Amino acid sequence: MNAYASGVSTDIWQVRHTTRYRYAKPVAFGPHRAMFRPHESNDLRLTAFEVTAAPHARQHWVHDVFSNSKVIFDFSDAPPADTLEISCVFNVIRSSVATPVFPIAAAAQKFPFDYPKEQIPDLIALIKPEYDHPEAAVNEWANKLRREAGDDTWTILTGINSTIHKTLDYKRREEPGIQPPRKTLELAQGSCRDFAVLMMEAVRQLGFAARFVTGYLYDPYANQSGALQGSGATHAWVQVFLPGAGWIEFDPTNGLIASGNLIRTGVARTPSQAVPLDGSFNGAAEDFLGMDVDVQILALAPTLHN
Repeated sequence: MNAYASGVSTDIWQVRHTTRYRYAKPVAFGPHRAMFRPHESNDLRLTAFEVTAAPHARQHWVHDVFSNSKVIFDFSDAPPADTLEISCVFNVIRSSVATPVFPIAAAAQKFPFDYPKEQIPDLIALIKPEYDHPEAAVNEWANKLRREAGDDTWTILTGINSTIHKTLDYKRREEPGIQPPRKTLELAQGSCRDFAVLMMEAVRQLGFAARFVTGYLYDPYANQSGALQGSGATHAWVQVFLPGAGWIEFDPTNGLIASGNLIRTGVARTPSQAVPLDGSFNGAAEDFLGMDVDVQILALAPTLHN
């Protein structure tokens, strides 16, 4: 038995995220928007943060409709360049519980249930499926899993989460955008973004409020050459709102719930509202040669257990 099964684990990480755009000739850059700053909460505290751009840009910080922190880069005074590099470095303290207990309201423990009237105006847009015409395949898939799980709310949600992890193959996709949920089921494969959207759409078909989450995933096993080394990547997962418990994080890519290796930077109703970085340049489409993304996450101290 894990001696820390019911205890709290605390990690201190440094995240370095660099995106580099390459062009065939110098181009002028329009505004770029980045969503890199972590969501601070009771389990995630930011201790240092810096974001830079080369060529240099003025920075304007704003909050979007979901209270995500976004930085807008203004390149109006910058000279044209054939490379654009945007980097952020931050340190966080991340705490998690190995076996969390979620105080789901008694009225919501059995499915179906109704959200409290005072919560419905705030959740209604997150309950409505993303697609105007619900995809029958996704609806049928979700309801099949619901019938297998019975009427226990928690069993339904954990079943969908684990089924995606166990029955679909992960495939890294470099191209932007989201694979339609129907296609993810047909191909039985997808990226973390695709799996997050599939689960979000499936639970919404059942009447749950859900939202898309973007951020980083720390992998402590990616590099075994040093005790404090690890690796990381950008990642996507989903949150489901349950009365009494609030927003609970599900990571269908890895089959995890409320994982302590997740660093949340943005939440949104749709994936297009949570793009980590986007912008424009003045030039021909063929001037764009490509982009490189490098994410490194380093443990700054051994994990503390208590």
